[in-house]
Amino acid sequence: MPQQLFLVTLVVDDYDRAKDFYCGALGFDCLQDQPLPEENKRWVVIAPKGGHGASLLLAQAADEKQKAAIGNQTGGRVGFFLKTDDFARDHAAMVARGVRFLEEPRHEAYGTVAVFADPYGNTWDLIEHSS
Repeated sequence: MPQQLFLVTLVVDDYDRAKDFYCGALGFDCLQDQPLPEENKRWVVIAPKGGHGASLLLAQAADEKQKAAIGNQTGGRVGFFLKTDDFARDHAAMVARGVRFLEEPRHEAYGTVAVFADPYGNTWDLIEHSS
C-alpha cells in the first residue's frame, strides 16, 4: 500500500502569530483554520504555495511541557527543509519580508542552501537542489 507523509505538527505559542509568519513572511497558504470543540483550540493547516509535500499543523501549546518544546522540537538541529525551484528569487523575497537568515547562501554539491530561523528559533533550510 502506498504511503505518504502529509502532515507534521509544529508547536507554536499563538495560532495567529504563527500564521502571520508562515503565511506572510514565507508566503505559505492557509489550507484550513477551523475551531475545535476544545476551548481555545483550532485546526490550522498551512503549506508552501504550489507545494506537493507535507503540510504543517500549527498546534498552540496547551501546557508547560508543550511550551518548553516551542522552538526546540528537533533538539537544535535543522528540522525543516523548504525546497525551491529558484533560490535567489525566494531568498530575496524572504529577506525583504523580514525572515532572519543565520548564514549567507552557500553552494554545496547537492545545491544552494541557507539556514533561516522562524520566530520561535526552529531552524530551516531553504534549498534549491542541483540539477
